[in-house]
Amino acid sequence: MRIAIVGPTYPYKGGGAQHTTELAHRLRARGHDVVIESWKAQYPSFLYPGQQTIDTPEGEPYPETRRELDWRRPDGWVRRGRRLRGADLVILAVLSPVQVPAYLGILYGLRRRTRVVALCHNVLPHESKPYDRPLMKALLARVDAVLAHSEQQAELARGLTGVPVGVSALAPHLPARGLPASREREPGRELLFFGIVRPYKGLDLLLRALARVPDVRLTVAGEFWGGLEETRALIGELGLDDRVELRPGYVAADDVPGLFARADALVLPYRSATASQNVWLGHEHGVPVIATRVGALPDNVTDDVDGLLVEPGSVDALADAITRFYEPGTARRLADGVKAVDPEPFWDTYVDTLLGLS
Repeated sequence: MRIAIVGPTYPYKGGGAQHTTELAHRLRARGHDVVIESWKAQYPSFLYPGQQTIDTPEGEPYPETRRELDWRRPDGWVRRGRRLRGADLVILAVLSPVQVPAYLGILYGLRRRTRVVALCHNVLPHESKPYDRPLMKALLARVDAVLAHSEQQAELARGLTGVPVGVSALAPHLPARGLPASREREPGRELLFFGIVRPYKGLDLLLRALARVPDVRLTVAGEFWGGLEETRALIGELGLDDRVELRPGYVAADDVPGLFARADALVLPYRSATASQNVWLGHEHGVPVIATRVGALPDNVTDDVDGLLVEPGSVDALADAITRFYEPGTARRLADGVKAVDPEPFWDTYVDTLLGLS
């Protein structure tokens, strides 16, 4: 089958680009003729405040990649759609409603000459804007099927379209494989918050919880999509200046192992979530995870075995979890319970579900 995946890939960064790239490799390994249709300019900077591209790939780049889409050239969207009419399947990787105008242009050019599946990382954003729902409704009404990463996301999609909606858990697309050689060091009372910092991820809750637990340090590593100065002010207000290290900015793949090597636990205090690779990333580096019971996080953390689960939105619950984590022997026991994820069963199910919608 001739398949075109429209979405970000290297030199774009992050989970969406890694997922697009790994999916292309997996489909090609099954014998399909696959091309990635990617971007030479994906988002205007005022809509995506973080660093968009990187110099070093986060995984193995996919060789059959065309980088011609440009958010500034709507005429190019329609032309690309016309050129994709020879494909048997077009997969639109949907990370944000901001992509919808370009995807509608591609669909206009396709003129329903081939089957189209919308692969929705998020059907609607965590921090939604008034235009998100109508944009997504317009897109999902014009495709042939939708793939969502959780039943909750699938229900959102069904509320926007009448086309078939499949569900498959987001498969691992980690940039590196294998646990570190050893996690034998004693816990150093060091926690890690990792990834893009946005309000729904609950960093403010974690900081307030940390203030209630003495002698524990926290490293915050990732891009701030706003709120950096407010975060610094909160750290000062809580008296945490000497216990919190801020490392704002994109974390290159080469720097990730060092961050996790010094962490006793990765903390994911999210107020809401769909799917996240961060639990698997922590476990890949031998690090237990303290996470809230939202989205797919409780599917990937086994409470009191390889991490701790708490209710979302609660400073008290987070503070209690951190206190319990540092009770004698607990941090070591949870670290011993961590196992790296085997990606193969996830990808087999994921690809089967996707192709079943084609």
